[in-house]
Amino acid sequence: MRLGNIELRWLGQSGFLIENTRKIYIDPYKIKSWEKADLILITHSHYDHCSIEDLKKIVKDGTIVICSGDCCSKFNHMQEKIDLRVIELGQEIEVPGIKVKAVPAYNTDKSFHDKREYWNGYIIDIEGIRIYHAGDTDLIPEMQQLGKIDVALLPVGGTYTMNAEEAAKAAFMIKPKLAVPMHFGSMVGSKEDGLRFKDLCEGEGINCEIL
Repeated sequence: MRLGNIELRWLGQSGFLIENTRKIYIDPYKIKSWEKADLILITHSHYDHCSIEDLKKIVKDGTIVICSGDCCSKFNHMQEKIDLRVIELGQEIEVPGIKVKAVPAYNTDKSFHDKREYWNGYIIDIEGIRIYHAGDTDLIPEMQQLGKIDVALLPVGGTYTMNAEEAAKAAFMIKPKLAVPMHFGSMVGSKEDGLRFKDLCEGEGINCEIL
């Protein structure tokens, strides 16, 4: 999917590749094809988000990796000289042409992603386009404070995150120009969850695309 000069690709689960003049990966997991990364964002340390097997395929000397603090030890045995940067909630890191802000991601009624872990969602500002990757989260009140969002990448698979109905409510709250479902069809959730999310969003006038 193209957003101006930016190409956005879903890699499955919560993984995405954003491309303009650089290649930016978010939570790559079980990727089938790959190119070396300029920037990688990791939301938290669970194996389907911080997959060292997949990261080894895409890192190179100088790759910038932005992650929550609990991920750091996983990078100890990387042969490449990566630029590892820990980001805390509310913090913003800027690399040339890209701003990355960490925002909350947590469960409200489940134990898989405790709020006290301080795990991340991200807002990526690139070429004036603000992309929100929600991470593994439920519908949380902090979503009201994200500001203008052009593209919202929202989990819909349920069990560990929001289900389709809850994710649609999140989309109504955020009011992005485009909503994209993720975190389905691999471990939990199915294509039907993505389709249900799309129907609910479009029923309320929110553009939605399944990648």
